[in-house]
Amino acid sequence: ENPLMRDLAFGEEQRPIVAQLFSSKPDMIGYAAKLAAELGFDGVDINMGCPDRTVEKQGAGAAMINTPEVAREVIRAAKKASELPVSIKTRIGYNIESLDEWLTTLLEAAPAAITLHLRTRKEMSLVPAGWEFMKRAVEIRNRVNPNVLLIGNGDVRDLEDARAKAADSGCDGVMLGRAMFGNPWVFAGRKSEDTPLAERLAALIELAREFEKLTPHKNFSILKKHIKAFVTGFAGAAELRALLMQAENAEELASAIRMHERAPGR
Repeated sequence: ENPLMRDLAFGEEQRPIVAQLFSSKPDMIGYAAKLAAELGFDGVDINMGCPDRTVEKQGAGAAMINTPEVAREVIRAAKKASELPVSIKTRIGYNIESLDEWLTTLLEAAPAAITLHLRTRKEMSLVPAGWEFMKRAVEIRNRVNPNVLLIGNGDVRDLEDARAKAADSGCDGVMLGRAMFGNPWVFAGRKSEDTPLAERLAALIELAREFEKLTPHKNFSILKKHIKAFVTGFAGAAELRALLMQAENAEELASAIRMHERAPGR
């Protein structure tokens, strides 16, 4: 088994599975896209939006917004390397919104899809996502290359909100990120507050056990952000959360939850 695939214990029902890559070197993106095809991925997504400084130092992630010609070459290299569809995840600009220039460049390179996080690199996630920009992005897409799918991203709360934003802006799809945290039922149309606490805690235990089983080499503390997301919005949440944060494995987590559920007054 290829070591690159050791964390990818996906079932066929979970496809399509898309590999996300980042690099500012066309030859490296080409190599990685070819490898993704050989490993059985269904598509390649190139990250041109990540604000992480170590990624940007390589000229990749959001830094690509400042080098549109390089971005175009990277997309061409990925498309040439395999038959897999190539998509892009990016932002509406670097320091300021620059859709006319940046989105046009990407559209001319003809990827299968572009996901737009509706903030600039400078804004990070400190301001509300600018969904008002998506209508203009759709207009640019329709003019430059109507074959490219346009997907919106940023501050989408749930499925109902996603459908409303898509209908209002005219984009082809919506990507949910933080809305999934603590609410794996989001794609079934369920709001977080609609799920009984016992079911949420049972799901957290299942997540911890699957995490341990599928990625035994990874640090259990990675799950802390999920604990925070699942254990919120009810009386006593802070105390239980503090207790669960001390758990060092799935069994300790499950045991702490069982003790909480058996406590008097529950």
